[in-house]
Amino acid sequence: MRFLSYAGLLLGLILFTLLIVWQGINDILHLLLTSGWYLLLLPLVWTPNLFAAAISWRLLFPRTRTPPYRQILTALWMGRAINTLLPVATIGGEIAKARLITLWGARGIDATASVLVDKTVQALALVPWGMIGAISLVYLAVANELVKSILIALSLLGLGILGFILVQRAGMFGFMARSVNAFIRSEKWGEITNNAHEVDRVVKKLYQDRSRFAFSVFWRTLGLALQTSEVWLACYLLGHPVSLIEALMLKSLTSIMSDIAFFIPNAYGIQEGGYVMLGVLLGLTPDFSLAVSLATRIRELMVDLPGILVWQHIEGKLLLNRHRGRQSPGKDGNRVQ
Repeated sequence: MRFLSYAGLLLGLILFTLLIVWQGINDILHLLLTSGWYLLLLPLVWTPNLFAAAISWRLLFPRTRTPPYRQILTALWMGRAINTLLPVATIGGEIAKARLITLWGARGIDATASVLVDKTVQALALVPWGMIGAISLVYLAVANELVKSILIALSLLGLGILGFILVQRAGMFGFMARSVNAFIRSEKWGEITNNAHEVDRVVKKLYQDRSRFAFSVFWRTLGLALQTSEVWLACYLLGHPVSLIEALMLKSLTSIMSDIAFFIPNAYGIQEGGYVMLGVLLGLTPDFSLAVSLATRIRELMVDLPGILVWQHIEGKLLLNRHRGRQSPGKDGNRVQ
């Protein structure tokens, strides 16, 4: 998995660089610089997506053991930053989310189950989000053949997600633990197996609470839709205003392409290529489309980079405390090693 992530990063950066060089970095920089500091407003209009995603994740905890919203939002912010800026194939951030929530008092079993179901919700929300993009294409009447391909792809994605849900409800963690237990016999692994079964039990209960699961998908989809304002404002500030429907189509379909190419960290090159391809349908020039894509990446510096730094501070502080604990003197005056 690590090799795939680094290979994807290299491939994405090569594609990203080629696209920029192809259109001319000077022209793209000119478009960005002439907009001035107003582009710093883009992360601000994107932020509501984060709040909606936090509501979505919070619904995926047992009703009687739901962490405070502030903790959910903070862990989500840092987990998303990790998935965005680090080559972790969008998995490392989910692990960090579960770890942080556990450190702040949640049961590890609840955190693990919620993150697994939340990842499923993230994938499932792409289906209605992609449908919105396809409907906007039909409304704009710019690429009917593309609509057919999108609908086929979304149908296959939906079937894959349904299969994944069925596997989870069948007891995925317990099955994996039992399989390994056939080769490893130890009391410690027996405890791990028991915990795996408990995670499966919590996962099943989360799926059985259909209203909360449905609302979770709704809030996640709403969060994706709220990102449309970022694209609309970027186009306006860069001097080529588009309608909300056009911005919706651009954001929906480029984000779908980016999420499908999850093995390329931060969808470098994929997002840019998506904006260029879809921008042509709206009469946007390739250099303008690339400028829009780069403008929306400003949030990576203003939102995601601070998230990485805060996460590193928390982990570093925890590591330092553990080290001090090992070095602290025992009752007999000797240092505990």
